[in-house]
Amino acid sequence: MPASPRTPPASDGPTGSHAPAGPRETTRSHEPAGSRGTAGPPRSSDASVRHATGNGVAWITLDRPETLNALTWDQRERVIALLASASADPDVRAVVITATGRGFCAGADLRGAPAAGERIPGDVARTLRLGAQRLVAAVLDCEKPVIAAVNGTAAGLGVHLALACDLVIAAEPARFIEAFVRRGLVPDGGGAYLLTRLVGPQRAKELMFFGDALTAGDAERLGLVNRVVPTEDLEKTARAWAERLAAGPTRALALTKQLVNASLDADRGTAFAAEAAAQEINMTTADAKEGVASFVERRAAEFRGR
Repeated sequence: MPASPRTPPASDGPTGSHAPAGPRETTRSHEPAGSRGTAGPPRSSDASVRHATGNGVAWITLDRPETLNALTWDQRERVIALLASASADPDVRAVVITATGRGFCAGADLRGAPAAGERIPGDVARTLRLGAQRLVAAVLDCEKPVIAAVNGTAAGLGVHLALACDLVIAAEPARFIEAFVRRGLVPDGGGAYLLTRLVGPQRAKELMFFGDALTAGDAERLGLVNRVVPTEDLEKTARAWAERLAAGPTRALALTKQLVNASLDADRGTAFAAEAAAQEINMTTADAKEGVASFVERRAAEFRGR
């Protein structure tokens, strides 16, 4: 339950988590095999989010396997900060979000949340805007392509974190569960917005009304997942896709992402105007000039993300 305005928010909303008071700030980075690890923005000692960069790719790894990576308040803030940092860093040209253990993300961590005290109108909506919705928006608005490498169960907000990513690769044991109905809750984190656009209203209602576990294969058939791979191939596949994106025309990809994400919310005139504006902006980039020159000169383009 959210706190009253007289105290700091205690949760991410109905499926939220408790924010510890006065966390000690530390940094810790995780280096996937073959990458150059660098420290990211500071995090609290309870964040359990690993971060590394290499070959133009930022890796964000949720690391609380004992909880199936249920998101705490400080984990959420760390992920949001890392996505903002990736947008602003010219050396980061793609992002991978993944996790350790059997779970990708079991939703928001409800355990240990204290009694919220008196709740007044507006508390729940405000907490959702600042919590789950803000996390999903950070993925959608990231200026670099974001890949979800779903290693295991994604439930509740964890499903929406994955579906907000631009591409989704799932390991064969992965499961996707719209768990909100099991607790008598309404989906949060933009779930209805995301699912309806990906699979249509009838399928979205089926998934959200029943809350049944969806296998990785079924998720791929519905169009929620781009590729299903054996567990041992998940990191390798995510790395190959991310490094391919990182070698691409970064600003063109960012503008393409914006156009696609906005397309279902706009009428034709608005969409066409946005496309023209994106073309105008992109043609000023060095990568666009390189792309045209490489075509004229009949050679492979060498994009620099500029």
